[in-house]
Amino acid sequence: MMKKVLFFIVIVTAALSCKQKPEEVSHKHTNALIHETSPYLLQHAHNPVNWEAWHPDVLNRAQEEDKLLLISIGYAACHWCHVMEKECFEDEEVAKVMNEHFINIKIDREERPDVDQIYMDAIQMISGQGGWPLNIVALPDGRPFWGATYVPKENWIKSLEQLAELYKTDKPRITGYAADLANGLNAINLVETDTDSEQYSQEQLDAAVQHWTQYFDTFLGGHKRAPKFMMPNNWDFLLHYATTAQKPEIMDFVDTTLTRMAYGGIYDHVGGGFSRYAVDVKWHVPHFEKMLYDNGQLVSLYAKAYAATQNPLYKDVVEGTLEFVQEELLDNSGGFYSSLDADSLDEHGSLEEGAYYVWTEAELTKLLGKNYDLFKAYFNINSYGHWEDDNYVLIRDKSDLEIAEQFNIKISELKTTINESLSVLKKEREKRSKPRLDDKILTSWNGLMLKGLVDAYRYLGEEAYLDLALKNAAFIEREMVKKDNSLYRNHKEGKSSINAFLDDYATVIDAYVALYEVTFDEQWLGLAKRLLDNTKEHFFDKASGMFFYTSDEDQSLIRRTIEVDDNVISSSNSMMAINLFKLHKLYPDEGYGSLSEQMLKNVQKDFDRRAQSFSNWLHLVLYQNHNFYEIAVIGEDYRTMGSELAQTYVPQSILVGSQSQGNLELLKNREVPGKTLIYVCIEGACKLPVDSAGEALEQL
Repeated sequence: MMKKVLFFIVIVTAALSCKQKPEEVSHKHTNALIHETSPYLLQHAHNPVNWEAWHPDVLNRAQEEDKLLLISIGYAACHWCHVMEKECFEDEEVAKVMNEHFINIKIDREERPDVDQIYMDAIQMISGQGGWPLNIVALPDGRPFWGATYVPKENWIKSLEQLAELYKTDKPRITGYAADLANGLNAINLVETDTDSEQYSQEQLDAAVQHWTQYFDTFLGGHKRAPKFMMPNNWDFLLHYATTAQKPEIMDFVDTTLTRMAYGGIYDHVGGGFSRYAVDVKWHVPHFEKMLYDNGQLVSLYAKAYAATQNPLYKDVVEGTLEFVQEELLDNSGGFYSSLDADSLDEHGSLEEGAYYVWTEAELTKLLGKNYDLFKAYFNINSYGHWEDDNYVLIRDKSDLEIAEQFNIKISELKTTINESLSVLKKEREKRSKPRLDDKILTSWNGLMLKGLVDAYRYLGEEAYLDLALKNAAFIEREMVKKDNSLYRNHKEGKSSINAFLDDYATVIDAYVALYEVTFDEQWLGLAKRLLDNTKEHFFDKASGMFFYTSDEDQSLIRRTIEVDDNVISSSNSMMAINLFKLHKLYPDEGYGSLSEQMLKNVQKDFDRRAQSFSNWLHLVLYQNHNFYEIAVIGEDYRTMGSELAQTYVPQSILVGSQSQGNLELLKNREVPGKTLIYVCIEGACKLPVDSAGEALEQL
C-alpha cells in the first residue's frame, strides 16, 4: 500500500529564510474565515484563497460537487505556517489554482486536534515525517491520499495541478490508494483488550527505566538529541519514580535536567516562562513561541521538584513563570490565552523569529553600565551564549555560588545585581513590538494551567496562586461546563462553538481533584465526578476498554481516535486512567478502579522498549506496586493540618478533609468531638488516627 501511495507524493521540504512584512491595514480579499474566532483562522481571512472552516456543510458540499478537499492545518504561533502563508496563500496565482480545483479548508489544530491527529498520522504514513503547516489533499469524503508540510510556491502549484489532473483522469486508482491509506489509519489506531497479562511489576518497571536511561543526557539533561523538548510528563514520572522507588541516580538526572532547563535560553530570564523547545543540545536557542500548555505543566513539575528537594532555583522558576502567565496570558474573565507567537517585528519592521527576546552586546553594555561585567559572566555574553549575527540568547552554566566566588561577593549581593539588571532589560524590552497573541481560550490547556496553579499554591504556600486558581476554576465551570455536564473546547469573547475532546475532560477532572485536595471544597470534587461520568457515557469504547478521543454525540470522522502515547502533553487515555484510579479511592463502589486497571493492561506491552512514550501511564505502575494512601483529616483544624500535609511531596496519596463527617466514605464515622485527627488509610483500611501532620507523615 505504501509504495502505491508514495507514487503520488510530491513532498518538498526546505529551510528557507523568509522575512515577512507587517500586514496591510486595508484588504483586497476576504473569505469565509472572517466569521471565525480563532486568531489563526483570522490570520488567513484576507487571503485570496477561498478558505472555509471545517464544517459538516462544507464537507457535504464537497461530495455533492465531487470536488477534492485541500485541508491546511496550522496554529497561530507556527513560524513556518506564516512563511507558507506569505509565499503561497497570499499569492493570487496560487489562489487561482486552489480555488479552481479544490474546496479549501483551514484548520486551527489547537481547536480541532481530532482532525489534526488523523491527518498527521496520514502524512507520517505517507512520508515518514510530519509537522506544521500540515497540508493534505483528500477525497470529497475526507479520506486523504497526498500530504506535505512546507512547500515553496512553484512546487506547490505544480503539485496541486498534477493532483487535480490525476483525479480527473484516473479517479478509481486514486480512490483505491485513499481506501488503502484509510485502512492503514484505522489499523494503527487499534487497541486490544488484554485479559491475560499479569500486573506490570516493579522489576519490569526497573528494567524499562534502565533501558530508557541509555537516552539520558546526564551532563546537559534531557535526552541525547537536538532539538530538545522539555517533556514535562517524562521528568514528572522520573521524579515520582526516584522518590518512591529510592533511585538516587535517577533523582540526579532529574535535577540535572530541571537545572539545565532553568539555566537555558529556553527559559526567559527577563520575563519568565518557557518557550516550546530548544533547537540545540544545551537548551540554549529556543523556538521562541510560548505555549500555555508547556508553562502550565512546567509550573506543576517545578513546584513538585521544589517540594521534593527545597532547591530555591525551582521556586524561582515557578514564580517567574507564573508572573509571565499572569502578565501575558490571563484574560479578565479568569481564563488563560493559548500562546505568544515565535515571530515579532524587528527594528526594521520585519517579522523575525525571536526579535523580541535577543540582545546585542552593545545594547547590554549601554543599558547595564557598571553591572555589565557581572551580568556578562552570569549569562554568558560570550561564545557560549552567542546565537547568530550580533545576537545573544541569555544562558547560564554556573550556579550562584560559583559566580559569587568568582567575583568575591556575597550571594545576596549577586542576586540583587542580577535582579536589578533583569528589571532594566525588561523595561527596555517592553518598548519593542511584542509577539502576536493567540487569545483563544482552550479548555484542556486551562486545565493544565489550573493544575499548575494548584501545585504552586500547594508546595510554595502563596495565597495569590490559590486565588488565581479559584478564579480560573470558576471560569471553566461558568463558561465551559454545559448543563448536561459536558464541556466546550474553546472560548473567545463570550463565544464557545466546539464540543470538547477527551483531553479537555481529562485535564479539568485532574485539576478539580487537585483543587479539592487544597481547599476541601466538595463542589470541585463533585464536578470532577460528574465530568468523569459524562466521559464514561459518551467516550468509552467497550470493545477495547479505552476511551475514544471524540464523543459519540459529535460528527463522525474517518476514524474515532484512541490516543495512548504520551507526548509533550500526556495522552488523554493515560490522564483518564489516573483520574479513574484516584476517584476509585474516594468512590469505591463506582467501578472506576477496574476500568483503570484494564486500561493499563491494554498498553503495558509497550512499556519495556518505549517507557518514555508512556511515562504518564507509569505512575499507575508505581501506584499499584507501592502503598497508595488515602489521607483523611477530620476536625475543627482540618484546613491547617491538611495544608501542612499537602506541602510534603507524597505522590502516592490522595488527601481528603472535613470539619465533621462528610459525604465521602473515607470521612464517615471518623469524627471525634473536640479533636482534629488524621487517618492514613489503604483501600479504606486505616491505621490508628494521629493528631499531627508529622506523625501522619511518619506513618507513610
